[in-house]
Parts: sequence; C-alpha cells; structure tokens
Amino acid sequence: MTDAPVLIIGAGMGGLSAAALLAARGVPVTVLERQPTPGGKLRQVEVAGAAIDAGPTVFTMRWVFERLFAEAGGDFAAEVRLAPTELLARHAWDDRGTFDLFADPAATEASIGDFFGAAEVRGYRAFSAEAKAIYDVLLRSFLEGSRPTPITLMARIGLRRLPEALAIKPHQSLWRALTRHFADPRLRQLFGRYATYCGASPFAAPATLMLIAHVEQQGVWLARDGMHAIAQATEALAARAGAAFRYDAAVAAVLVEGGRAVGVRLQNGEQIRGSAVLCNADPAALALGKFGDAARRATPGAERMQRSLSSMTWMINAPTGGFPLVRHNVFFSDDYRAEFDAIFERGQLPARPTVYVCAQDRDDRGGRVGDGPERLQLIVNAPANGDGAGASAAEIAACEAATFDLLARCGLDIARTPDTSLLMTPTGYEALFPATGGALYGLAAHGWRTPFQRPGAASKLPGLYLAGGGVHPGAGLPMASLSGRLAAMRILSDRARR
Repeated sequence: MTDAPVLIIGAGMGGLSAAALLAARGVPVTVLERQPTPGGKLRQVEVAGAAIDAGPTVFTMRWVFERLFAEAGGDFAAEVRLAPTELLARHAWDDRGTFDLFADPAATEASIGDFFGAAEVRGYRAFSAEAKAIYDVLLRSFLEGSRPTPITLMARIGLRRLPEALAIKPHQSLWRALTRHFADPRLRQLFGRYATYCGASPFAAPATLMLIAHVEQQGVWLARDGMHAIAQATEALAARAGAAFRYDAAVAAVLVEGGRAVGVRLQNGEQIRGSAVLCNADPAALALGKFGDAARRATPGAERMQRSLSSMTWMINAPTGGFPLVRHNVFFSDDYRAEFDAIFERGQLPARPTVYVCAQDRDDRGGRVGDGPERLQLIVNAPANGDGAGASAAEIAACEAATFDLLARCGLDIARTPDTSLLMTPTGYEALFPATGGALYGLAAHGWRTPFQRPGAASKLPGLYLAGGGVHPGAGLPMASLSGRLAAMRILSDRARR
C-alpha cells in the first residue's frame, strides 16, 4: 500500500508545500483541488479585464519559502520575483494626516517622533524589544515545532530560558500590552491591528502576537507578478518533483476502512486509494461531515471553536485620486473597540469600520506605471456568519456606505462602477471554503489556550493528516506553509515505521 500515492485534498499553501516536500523525497503524491487553479485563499479574480489578488497581500518570513524550494530542488529567488519593502504601510485617521510605518526601526522611530512625539518613540523601542524577545522564544519551540501542550512547550523552551518564557505574557491581551507601551490610542490601533492578521480582536488576542512586529522588521516583500504567482511557483515546484495535480476534482468523502483513512471518493463517484490522506481544508469541514460521516472523528470539537474574522472584500479596477496611496494603506475607525464588539459580541458588520486598501499597481513609495485605472483590494473586518442568515442587503449597503465615506473623509476618491467592482461577503467565502462561515483564519486567536487548541498534523483518524491555516502553527501564508511541512514530516515518519 505504500506505493499508493499520498492524496492531498486541496491545493492551498499547506497542501502545495507538503506536496513539494513529499514528492522530493520520492513519495507518490496526487493533489485533488475542487477549484480550477492552485492557491486556495491565495487566489486571483478578474475585474474589468484585470487579474486582482483576492487573498493575502503581505509577504513575510521569506526564509520559510527559500528553505522549502531548496529542499525540493528549486530556487525561490529565481522562480518568484520579489522586491523588498521599505515603507510597510501608510495609515490615516479621517483627515488628521498620514503616518508611515517602516521596516527599518530607525526610520519608524523618526516617523513616530515627527507624528506622535518623543515619548512614544521610547515606547516603540520597548515594544520592539519585547516583540523580538517573544519571537526568539517561540520560533523554534512553537512556530517550527509540532503542536505542543503547555507542558511540552515549556520543556522545549528549557529551564534556562524560563524567565524569557514568562516574559511573553500569554495571559495578557495584546491591547493591554500595547497600553503599557503607548499613550496615544492611535498607536495602539496601529499595532493592535496585528491581531487581525490572525483573524482576532486585539482586545482578546494574547500579547504574544506582538511578535508580528518583529517579523515585519525582518523584511516584507512585494510580489512583482502578484501574490498568486507564489502559489503557481510552488505548484510548479511540486510538479517538477513528481506530484500530480487534478483540478475541478472535488472530494466528497474520505474513505475509511478498519478505522483508517485509505482513500477518497470524488463528487463524481470516482474512488481513489491512497497510502495516506492529507486534508488541506478547515478542520471544521471534517468535523461537520463535509468529507463524510466516517471522517468526523478526525477533528472532534473543531466545529464548536470560535471562528476567526471573515471580511467584506471589494476587488476594484478603477481610477483613483486624492489620497497618496502606497501598496499597503490602513484607514482607521474612530471607535476601534466598537468595531470588534459588533463583530464578535453581536455578530454584526461594524457601523464604523477600519478599511485596509492594497493598491496592487503601486510600490511601497506610491510609484506606479501609467495613469489609468488601478487594481485595489479593500478589506473590512466582518463576522464569520456566512453559513447562516448572514448580513441583510440593507446591512451590506450600510457597511459599504460607511466604508467609502471613511475613505472619502481621508481624501481617497475611487471612481468605481458596478462593472469595475466585485464584492465578496462572508456568504461568498463560505461557498468557497465550506464549513467556515467565511472565517479566513480558522479559529479566533483569543486567549492563551488558543495556540494549544488548533489540531496538529496528525488527526484523530489514523492515516488522515492535516495542513492549512486552521491547524498548528496558525493562520497566515508562512504559517500555512509550515503546517504543510509539519504534515509532510509526520507522514514520512509514520511511513518509516510501517
């Protein structure tokens, strides 16, 4: 049976990474993807004749992909065109000017001093030092390691680093930690937004998420050919190593015999046997029976976990004017707590949302080629209720009005029309990623227990493995790739023992 392929359900970044590593080790691999292209959430859509990235827009932890490609016989630098970013993001609060955050801490210190004053510079230095300390403690012990328990995590960190481990303050919320460092609420908003990178509220997420600040200081890159090119390059890497890909191949069920996963059944009725099955889908999809009743026990309780953020996402190809856009731009709500209370406490769209705008034809300094329409992705945080009643047409219209009113107050004009704009709602995301309600990051990273509640690479069903942003080590493009690596290593280890 070991000559049968490992079957990978889903060509998201976790599945693609696992496919490349397994195939490079000589393991037969077949990837089954229900969509016509690879990438999962790392996807593109066409709007008014232009391809627009409709998923992740920020690329960090480049070393994860350099190692992946090297181990699978490729060269990431040669296969994916990237440009380093100096200006990370431009921020605005109504009409009160703009503030730029930089990858270089010294440049950020100067920017903070000019905009917020010298006292906040000292707070930023302390914040950056704490972010680095957290990253250093958790990189090997948590991010790159198999799913830990609190006890095994402390064991990996070691007694000599116990003071450092205690200093990461897992029981403290990110917002409270930011209050220690910054007096100005606008800086708390700015750095509190890192919680949303994991689909969480900064008022409930643990302070450990400060490590994202250090990740960005290590480098952020722009994908010259779009973020979807990263998925295409990883697919090509896996294919060169021998992995087979089948698209428009939706899996209806995981086949289980003798208490073990032995293959899959496609929606067209075709059955495919495998030596193992790797599911690169949200763990809740298994728990809710989206892959058959026999596979429900693979991720027990996943369907009851609090879901992460979804979003209202506009993909636009239209002329812009006024505001000096750079690649990444954030327009903040004037009531940040109310925004997250609406989403997580009441399950409603925020009345006064924060808006992220990715100007995909701009570089980090605002430069662009040509002066015609430009490709934009606009994101507003939303509750993951796309598998229920969801938002009404009136609520969606009110959110849209509030979104573009904020942009207008900040000086940004977008000359969009129905033909040049496409809206994705939580309901639309649920259709793409079933059993999620539109949640884009798995379970919400709220509280210190959350990192230990995500399933690991090996599910509760022998022969069935897991990868993706919904499993350990968590959400985000590099984390999803690391999950695929952990799944591949576990599959190889289990094959060696059989």
